[in-house]
Amino acid sequence: MMQLLTNFWQLFVLSAPWLMLGLLIAGIINVYLPKDFLNKHLGKNGLFTTIKAALIGAPMPLCSCGVIPAALGLRRSGASKSATTAFLVSTPETGVDSISVSYVLLGPFMAIIRPIAAVSSAIVAGVMVGSDRQEKTSEKASSAVKATSCCSKDVEKVEVSSCCDSKPEVETTCCATSKKAPEPEQTCCSKQEKAQETMWQKLQKAVHFSCTKLLSDTAKWLLIGLVFAALVQTYVPVSFFSQWGSGILAMTVVILISIPMYVCATASTPIAAGLLLSGVSPGAVLVFMLAGPATNIATLGVVASELGKRAVFSYLTGVIGVAILFGFLTDYLVANYQISVAPMLGEHHEVLPHWLSLLCSVVLVLLLLRLLVLKYKS
Repeated sequence: MMQLLTNFWQLFVLSAPWLMLGLLIAGIINVYLPKDFLNKHLGKNGLFTTIKAALIGAPMPLCSCGVIPAALGLRRSGASKSATTAFLVSTPETGVDSISVSYVLLGPFMAIIRPIAAVSSAIVAGVMVGSDRQEKTSEKASSAVKATSCCSKDVEKVEVSSCCDSKPEVETTCCATSKKAPEPEQTCCSKQEKAQETMWQKLQKAVHFSCTKLLSDTAKWLLIGLVFAALVQTYVPVSFFSQWGSGILAMTVVILISIPMYVCATASTPIAAGLLLSGVSPGAVLVFMLAGPATNIATLGVVASELGKRAVFSYLTGVIGVAILFGFLTDYLVANYQISVAPMLGEHHEVLPHWLSLLCSVVLVLLLLRLLVLKYKS
């Protein structure tokens, strides 16, 4: 039991700085990035939009925990299901940091094929989630409602002498039942006030949004994911993988074990090097590095709650299917073209200093306790 608690705390400390970074990015997206921009570039389902989202997420140094609030920020700022899914897959599977670590620990071949496989799986998963018939049906229904609404046509436009006039004209629409002044946020005066917000005020809004709304929505699944990861780390030894060797059986076992694990792309690389030393094939190792960061319990829980339960099946099919295909491709290339995939396990340095990870974990604990207090008061 003590070992389980120790492993949980270690995982929490390792994940905390990346989660804080993800929360900050989500807050910045929500406050600073115009929603028209996201609606224009990421608001539609489709192949081109999905590719853009996958390429945006691929170089970002966010792990499984940090990408969740960032993806939620995109979704709630106007990104489509396909774009959100592609970002949610490509970001934790690869990054500039994990590519460099892959080159050092696994060699140039794995450093090249890993990001290609990650972006490919993100695109496939995004297209599959975005092509959900249920979503298309709901969109058609909503558009039909808009088309038949009495307010959607024959609206007489009335000019207003001044945008700040205290007695504005009333629109003579079929929905206007009484003379009512326009709401404050619809006047140009309020828009000018919003434009005059200082950078500090915007940053405060971003931090408040991240530490309250987003953290509240993701905290449960993050903690559940860390618990499952600690259970796997405590009770499933690395030597368990070596007995399966290579082939579809080895890849299947790796996937089943990696789903509850909570590991980012960078942290999965030294584990992958250890698996290679244990006799696991390069293809199965690549499957682990793709499926591990993208299919953990926390991510699947957020996909179900934000994108729908039907999206979970499409998400898993896209990620796992592409991972297995690239796993077989890797084994084929290594076997037929004498490509060297040798683990170079030397002195391993932490990506972040321990004191920074510890500080972030303490701050995160305080934020979680704050949420409990707010929930209790309400």
